[in-house]
Amino acid sequence: MLLHVREVLTPDEIRRATEVLAQAPWGDGRVTSGEQSAQVKNNEQLPEACEETKVLQDLVLRGLQRHPIFFSAALPRHISPPLFNRYGGTNNSFGNHVDSAVRYLPGTAERIRTDVSCTVFFSEPDDYEGGELVIEDTFGSKSVKLAAGDMVIYPGNSVHRVNPVTQGHRLASFFWIQSMVRSNEQRRLLFDMDMHLMQLRTQVGETDPAVIGLTGTYHNLLRMWLDV
Repeated sequence: MLLHVREVLTPDEIRRATEVLAQAPWGDGRVTSGEQSAQVKNNEQLPEACEETKVLQDLVLRGLQRHPIFFSAALPRHISPPLFNRYGGTNNSFGNHVDSAVRYLPGTAERIRTDVSCTVFFSEPDDYEGGELVIEDTFGSKSVKLAAGDMVIYPGNSVHRVNPVTQGHRLASFFWIQSMVRSNEQRRLLFDMDMHLMQLRTQVGETDPAVIGLTGTYHNLLRMWLDV
């Protein structure tokens, strides 16, 4: 499932993030890459242990926690600590690659499975030229360039790339999720059902027999498919 999640971050949070990133100690983006993706990766990234990264991680995670659409779509069990990158100048692209299936959480022996990939945009589309996130999967090839504060989520097993930024800079956060529901197809069915249930509740109320029955079906499917 590829989904545009709107307004994960508020305008004030984007302004704060922009201020922090303007003073950030950017480094080589290849430090978190696997052997294959390092050969096509040409961007900058914040060091995972720097203070700016910690401030921005808290900001992004707060945005995710208050966003019901994100939870419904991803059903997160574990969220890897958000990372932050910059494209522009001579460090301006990331060729076709597939994300590693497993990520180690920094400073621990804990691992997460990367069921869902996420990108939160910090730059407005008019701030830079090029820089589209292109995702290729069974749904075809999709080009994504969103407003600052918006997020795209997509299957972690997708081939994807970032087209060269030819002017300006593209700033973003990226991270991965291990979902409570491993199957992308099952997550999509649950998300569609949940969205229709939300609409039905606004029309007939929480206590309508159809709402109660469909809510029960939704949770029974969760019980069948959850891995917690």
